[in-house]
Amino acid sequence: MLDIWKVMIADDEGIIREGIRQCVDWDSLGMTVVAEAEDGEEALELAVQHSIHIALVDLNMPIMHGMELMKRLREQLPGCKIIVITGHDEFSYAQESIRLQVNDYILKPAEPKQLMQVLRGVRDELESEKQQSQHLQQASRQLQKNFPLLRERFCQEWLDGNLSQAEIREQLQFLQLPPQRPERIGIIRWRWEGQHPGMKENERQLFLFAIENIITELLEPYIKVIFRDTAGLVVALLWDDAGEQVFAGVEGAVRSNLKIAVEVGTRLVQGEITELASAYRSCRVALAKEQPLSPLVRRAKQYIQEHYSEYGLTLEGMAGQLLASPVYLSRLFKQELGESFGMYLTQIRIRRAAQLLHSTELSIHEVAEQSGYETQHYFSTAFKRQTGVSPLQFRKGVQPENGSDGRPRKE
Repeated sequence: MLDIWKVMIADDEGIIREGIRQCVDWDSLGMTVVAEAEDGEEALELAVQHSIHIALVDLNMPIMHGMELMKRLREQLPGCKIIVITGHDEFSYAQESIRLQVNDYILKPAEPKQLMQVLRGVRDELESEKQQSQHLQQASRQLQKNFPLLRERFCQEWLDGNLSQAEIREQLQFLQLPPQRPERIGIIRWRWEGQHPGMKENERQLFLFAIENIITELLEPYIKVIFRDTAGLVVALLWDDAGEQVFAGVEGAVRSNLKIAVEVGTRLVQGEITELASAYRSCRVALAKEQPLSPLVRRAKQYIQEHYSEYGLTLEGMAGQLLASPVYLSRLFKQELGESFGMYLTQIRIRRAAQLLHSTELSIHEVAEQSGYETQHYFSTAFKRQTGVSPLQFRKGVQPENGSDGRPRKE
């Protein structure tokens, strides 16, 4: 439906009002004259009553001057468009009209063609503003709809330690969360691989969703954010430590409702607002005993085992082959294995080199090649850094710093 814009004509001369009403093709403009007034006081009352969109205002009116009327219209109907039609060709009036953001200033007698042109411009402005308002309202509704997702993404960044204090406080305010760190963090793990090795992915997601729902219901009275971290663990951030006892009941509630077993770990969050990441890591470590690796990290480990001898092997290249984001894979790799991709690859290569040095007659250069190193010098440097002895010393029987098995040391 086309918008019908409501117009008011305010002039103390009836013949002027009649002339304006008759000389304009209102229908073609999508407008209708809903009110006429012969003084400023009546004009203000009718304008507010009809919530008009456009006011055609004469300056020289009784009871309330046109300037005062426009000031009051600006206060009570800020979106109303004002067109001044007056016989007063005075610069002071023009200045005041500009200050009041009048849309146009027309001298009597108004020519129909000029008035139509001005009204058409005002109509286009109203339609543009309405469209903009609709877009903003739609964006606001979409934002509200996506608030839970935005909160989850923010909290994951917070847990990763990637945000400054200022960024955290700004996001907390925007996402309508308390302006301080949570009091407690809880992590819920479900060892689904051990319990249901043949479970399909869609079934696993349904169970995880059900676990989240149970936790949400148990923590209903408290301010919280519940989401899954990058490792697929359910994380609950609680801004009221009175909910600590609720975490103790999560395992029983899940077992009772879903017939599966979960493990729950919690930590108090202390210190600065950035210390949430530390509490998260501590809770993860406490809960991570014998934690099964995610499918992506398992595939990454297998890929490294198959390609470690290629000196061009990189995290980016491996991520591309596994159809994963390098940043995400790197973070997940470090979280689940406790070391970076680079360190893990180095250990695999040095361990293989130690085996070759111990059990073959290959030259140092050949061992370097088969272990994934482009040059013998680079290999020797890396080998000594990891084991404490050079490749030649190792072959001659000099014991590495951490024993005779050839396993590299961690730094």
